[in-house]
Amino acid sequence: MKSILSLLLLFSIPFITRAQSERIVDRNSIGWFTYNGNHQVSKKWAIHTEYQWRRTQFIRSWQQSLARIGAVYSLHELVKVSGGYTNLTTYPYGEHPIAGQMVPNREHRLYEDIQWSQTLARFNLEQRIRVEQRWMGESTVKGVHHLDTWDYANRIRYQLEIQYPLQGSSIDDREFYLTAFDELFINLGKDDNVYNQNRILGGVGYQFNDDLKLELGYLHQITRQADLDPASNRPIYEINQGFRLNLIYGIDFTRKEMPQPGR
Repeated sequence: MKSILSLLLLFSIPFITRAQSERIVDRNSIGWFTYNGNHQVSKKWAIHTEYQWRRTQFIRSWQQSLARIGAVYSLHELVKVSGGYTNLTTYPYGEHPIAGQMVPNREHRLYEDIQWSQTLARFNLEQRIRVEQRWMGESTVKGVHHLDTWDYANRIRYQLEIQYPLQGSSIDDREFYLTAFDELFINLGKDDNVYNQNRILGGVGYQFNDDLKLELGYLHQITRQADLDPASNRPIYEINQGFRLNLIYGIDFTRKEMPQPGR
């Protein structure tokens, strides 16, 4: 409960302090199609693979393309640490593209995180703290695809995810469950734009088996762009709303016998 209250307080700070200031709001409809997988290679170690195909106008146009790979180490049955690399491409979208961009911008990231799980009644809770080192490429000449400047920044993220079984006291094979999360992004460093973004999702999932799940949820994203609007010198906030379809699939390479299709 303390974590939830702290998260809500942090989320409210940027809106309370800037309640009287004018801002530009850029609204977009989004559709995110994502895949996440942890592939067990030993008792303690797993390889994480991930891809996110992010679209605007639900599916018609590009928003972002994200690919991530990393290593996961189990400190305890309920506690894991991980780190890895993320490659992100952001395309021009919306009425106010980021920094007035005309061509796709690329970003390279390193990340480190810790996540821990717990059960509260029938609720499965998972919390995660992630730190990111970001190298963001930009083109100083509009219309030129070559990226000739790279800005470095740090960011910290906190996520609380909740799952609730709809059949029985736990989530088992061939059963539906409810899923929700709230993730807050905070910029670190000299930038006075501390608040970066917040994502809230609520939806339903289905567990085919321990290795395969499918989730569909409503996604609400509020992002403050790093740069002010060049024409009015006002901050730009993106209000992105839509859905996320998430496939969770992991392979356990430590099993002596791999399951055969149809069996």
